[in-house]
Amino acid sequence: MNVQRQIIFYGHHFADFYLVQNERVQEKIEYVFKIIRSVQNVPKKFLEHITGTDGLYEIRIESESNIFRVFCCFDRGNLVVLFNGFQKKTQKTPRKEIDLALKLKEEFFNSKKE
Repeated sequence: MNVQRQIIFYGHHFADFYLVQNERVQEKIEYVFKIIRSVQNVPKKFLEHITGTDGLYEIRIESESNIFRVFCCFDRGNLVVLFNGFQKKTQKTPRKEIDLALKLKEEFFNSKKE
């Protein structure tokens, strides 16, 4: 089944991350976004819920031997809101990146209430 999700950025963090990546990495990010936009059940290889959080997900991008993560959440079902992205250099996702994503997620939902 085809779905149409919309992807938006909250704040400047994702754009800042995206713009410093090389063309190959940007193409891979676009490829993964295309899957997220159109596939009903996105494989865990590309999108996974972060354990211990309330609705925070990580978009997973691999380009050659590099691993990248972009944090996001869902809003109103088909809206995907992107927060921060980073290159993963260790097995464990840095706590500061998760904390930043959670803070941005909270800001996003609070800004909608106003």
